[in-house]
Amino acid sequence: MTFTDQFLKESAAIIGQLDVASIEAMTRGLAAVREDGGRLFILGVGGSAGHASHAVNDFRKLCGFEAYAPTDNVSELTARVNDEGWDTSFSEWLKVSRLRKGDGILVFSVGGGSREKNVSVNLVKSIEHAKEVGARVFGIVGRDGGFTKQVADACVIIPTVSSDRVTPHTEGMCAVVWHLLVSHPALQRSATKWESVK
Repeated sequence: MTFTDQFLKESAAIIGQLDVASIEAMTRGLAAVREDGGRLFILGVGGSAGHASHAVNDFRKLCGFEAYAPTDNVSELTARVNDEGWDTSFSEWLKVSRLRKGDGILVFSVGGGSREKNVSVNLVKSIEHAKEVGARVFGIVGRDGGFTKQVADACVIIPTVSSDRVTPHTEGMCAVVWHLLVSHPALQRSATKWESVK
C-alpha cells in the first residue's frame, strides 16, 4: 500500500466515525446565534488561522452571519502579541469587540487548548471569556478535544485513526465539517457560485 492509499483510507475512516449528532447540535446552535442577532467569532492558530479566515468568508457570504476572525488583522494581532503577550492576544481582541451574550465563538484546533500543557492558551482564555459573558462556544477539534470539548455548547471531535497524522487529518477534516455546516439547509442562505451557473 502506498502512502497515498494509506492517507486516503484513514481519511475515509475518519469520515465514517464523525458524530452526526454533534454536527447537528452545532448546526442548531449556530442557527440560534444568527437568529438571535448574535455575531460569530472564529478562532484558530497556525493552519487553523487560515481556516478561520476562509470560514469567516463562508459564514458571511453563504449563511448571512456577521462573522470575524482576530487573525485577519495582522497589525492588531502582532501588536497585542508584542505588547501584551500571546496568551491574551485573542481574549483581549474579543473584549474590544464587546463579545456578549447571544454571540458565539467557533474554535478550530488540533488539540482544543490546554492550560496544563501550555498549548493554545490564547484559545483557553478566549473560551473562558466567552463563558463569562454568556456567549455560546463551539469547536471542531482533534485528539480528546482539550479545553474546548470540556466546556463547549457543541463540539465535533475529529477521531484519531493514526497517531502519526493527527494534525493533517484534524485540519483537513475541519474544512470538511465547516463546509458541511455552511452547506446545511438550516444555515445556508445563498447559493455557491458554481452551483448557480447553468
